[in-house]
Order: sequence, then structure tokens, then C-alpha cells
Amino acid sequence: MMERTILHMDLDTFFVSVERLINPSLDGKPVIVGGMSDRGVVATCSYEARKFGVHSAMPMRTARQLCSHAVFIRGDMELYSRYSRLVTQIIADCAPVYEKMSIDEHYLDLTGMDRFHDCSLWSHELRQRIIKETGLPISFGLSENKTVSKIATGQAKPNGELQVPTPYINSFLDPLSVQKIPMVGEKTYHLLRSMGVEKIGTLRRLPPVAMERAMGKHGLDIWKKANGQDSTPVCPYQERKSISKERTFEQDTIDMVALRQCLARMVESLGFDLRSQGKLAGCVTVKIRYSNFDTHDMQQRIPYTAFDHVLQQTVNSLFDRLYNRRMMIRLVGVRLSELVSGAPQLALFDDNMELTNLYAAMDKIKTRFGEQVLHRAAG
Repeated sequence: MMERTILHMDLDTFFVSVERLINPSLDGKPVIVGGMSDRGVVATCSYEARKFGVHSAMPMRTARQLCSHAVFIRGDMELYSRYSRLVTQIIADCAPVYEKMSIDEHYLDLTGMDRFHDCSLWSHELRQRIIKETGLPISFGLSENKTVSKIATGQAKPNGELQVPTPYINSFLDPLSVQKIPMVGEKTYHLLRSMGVEKIGTLRRLPPVAMERAMGKHGLDIWKKANGQDSTPVCPYQERKSISKERTFEQDTIDMVALRQCLARMVESLGFDLRSQGKLAGCVTVKIRYSNFDTHDMQQRIPYTAFDHVLQQTVNSLFDRLYNRRMMIRLVGVRLSELVSGAPQLALFDDNMELTNLYAAMDKIKTRFGEQVLHRAAG
């Protein structure tokens, strides 16, 4: 079996870097991006702010107490989405296979390229091109699978690059904290610490059956990653990454109230699907089919989101522009595409944390009792 070569690229403190690109006077200063009220949370912060204990998802009030002299900026998702797409386009122009994991993170499969190019040199040149054409700092890790490459990127930051050849994977991973493993969150970390496991090397030497007994399949997956084992493929990023819903009416209609209610229900269902999968959508398409079977659609790129009320505004706008023949309608549909991972970034620029908590509460109810138990009045 051919040894794989996987490149992981991650934009450094992405939101902060974009703000510094727009306003160079922010260079070298502690910068905190997020909701501006005390009820807001930190989306990201510069390395200068991290020295004071500030971190993402922290309440903004706490961040102000820890680093009161920082520059506080309300995030602009539209601006960040534009730069994210610019970086993705550069990667798409160069890479044989790539996967956009989130707004600031990509995996590239370079397997087999070493017959024609030095993969390390090729990765370096790609990174330099991104920096030159966007002005944004970016780091990369290069190894045989996604897990090791992602961890290597973390070690290469800020604005660096690191290759971990296969024979050196264990010696690279062993001294690192188990928190460096992508699947290990706070709860898992504390559980591992209670088992006397703090370093990846310690975890690697545990019998796999012990991890499976303690944490089930999740524990076995973590043990494999600690041993540098990860066969997860790089899934090509293309427009098939979409979700959609359509409704064909039993009788053709021109009832605008009923049509808008139908669209609202679709958006509500699709938004719930997005959030359940930890995804954000970057493009919205509305489709209508008239009674004579003429079919038309219109799409619009949007700042990455998974919130119903944001998606609904775009759907309503597209429908108003699309429906211009005053003819009976047979079918309507909504499609969300350009999907990327990014649930934690959903509303970090929103001052209204009650709204964020409301979505979380509604999703929890729907997950437990089914989607049909709770609907917006508009639907």
C-alpha cells in the first residue's frame, strides 16, 4: 500500500490576521475579536492577548478583565468569508485533491506527487504564494495522515511549517500533551488525567483494550491517533457538499403567505441539519417551478452561517427577485451549499447571547423529541 502524504494548512489567528491586514496599526498589539457587549464571547484573539489568559469562547466580560488594554473588535463574518474563499481558490488552483474543513483550515492529499515534486518544497511554495497573494500568515504540517499533520501544524505556529516523516511520528508525538490530539476535548482530557495519562507517549503505551473499556469506541479511536494511525481520507471539496429540500404542491398555488411559510419550514429544517452536523453554509439557492414546468433558480453567496434567521433573510430576498411572472407555482426548493465545519463560530460576533442559547435549547429539544415538536411561527 502506497504511503500517503497529507498536508494540513491553517490560517493563524485568522480573524485577527484579517483585521490587521485592513488596519496595520493593530500589529503587535493584543487584539480580541468577538461580540462587543458583556454578553458576547471571544471568537479569537491574538497571541499577545493569549499571554494574559484570553482564549476563544471566553465571555467577553472576562476577557476585558484579563486584558483591559487590548483592542476589541466586533467580528465581520462577511469580510472573513471573502478572504477564506480567496485562500481556497489559490489552493484549488494548485492542489490535486483538497478538503476545506472550516473557514480557515484545509487538508491536501499529495500522495504520489513525490514522483514529480519534492512535497515539502511544493508545500513551502504554496504557503509562500498564499502569504504573498493574501497577506495572511498561514502554517502547515506535512506527514502521512490527517491527525499527525494537524498536530504538526499546531506545533509549527505561528506562521511556520513542519514536516514529520513516518519513521519519526512516535518520537514527535510522545512528549506532547494528549490535548494535542484533535478528538480530545476538556471532558476527555480530564478523564485521561484521572487515569494518569497526560502525554501522548503514555497513552500510546496503554493496551488498546483498556482505552476501549474506559471510553468505548471513542477511546479506541483516540488510542489509534496517539499511535499515529489515521486512515481518514481527504474528501474532495466540491459542490456536492450541499443539503436541500423541495416541495411539490398537490395543486399549483399563488398564495404568497403559504409559499413563504413553506420556505420558512425548509430553512428551519435545513438550519437544524447544519447545526446538528457542525456545519456552516456559504451559499443559498432558491428554486421555483411554474405550472407550465418552467424551472428557475437563483443563488447568493453569504457569510458562513447556520442560523435560521440569517438564512431566511437571504431566501426571502432571492424568492422576491426570482418570482416575477405572476404565474401559478408548482414547486419551491431551497439548497444550502459551500458547507464547511465551524459550529463554534456560529454567533461569536453576536452581542445577543440569549439568541445563541435559544438556538441551542431548541436544537436540544428537537434532537430529543423530533423536529416536528417545535416550529417558528413564520413556518
